[in-house]
Amino acid sequence: MYVCLCKGITDKHIRDSVDAGAGSFREVRRQLDLASQCGKCGIVAREVYDSYLNSYDESLCYAAA
Repeated sequence: MYVCLCKGITDKHIRDSVDAGAGSFREVRRQLDLASQCGKCGIVAREVYDSYLNSYDESLCYAAA
């Protein structure tokens, strides 16, 4: 689904940014230049970001020493 029509950014781009190591929504915005033109996509983009983070199965995550 397109989240930002101005820049052509989809929900997959946001998820890929998180998977690539973006540690915060601010970092996702910087990497994708998201919500930098008209700004209307900011709320939906944040919802996609939050929803994706909440969908992680914590039992599959581990810390490396």
